[in-house]
Amino acid sequence: MASKGTEWVAGYVAAWESNDPEQIGALFTDDAVYLTAPDVEPRRGRDAIVAGWLEDLDEPGTWSFDWKILDERDGLVLVQGRTEYPAEKDYLNLWIIRLADDGRATEYTEWYMPRPHKG
Repeated sequence: MASKGTEWVAGYVAAWESNDPEQIGALFTDDAVYLTAPDVEPRRGRDAIVAGWLEDLDEPGTWSFDWKILDERDGLVLVQGRTEYPAEKDYLNLWIIRLADDGRATEYTEWYMPRPHKG
């Protein structure tokens, strides 16, 4: 049986691929906080998270994402990933996710470092 963290990340990637508002919203609690960068106001609440996602979406087929869970315990999930945008650059990612008992995120923070393409 997959862990809650594994299920959540798989759901996130599926929502990222579809940009479907219902799939996006299903990932987060009503009062969730989504922090996209260190110096910006976080998106607060499911509606704001969905709206912000749709304003700043990645089109399907323009990216790929490989990931692994570094640690998961007591509702805290740490994910290491690499997002590749072939037309632009790549990013190394660290996600910090806090999950409610039902598996939805109450907090999501993404840290990323841009990397130039190799070659």
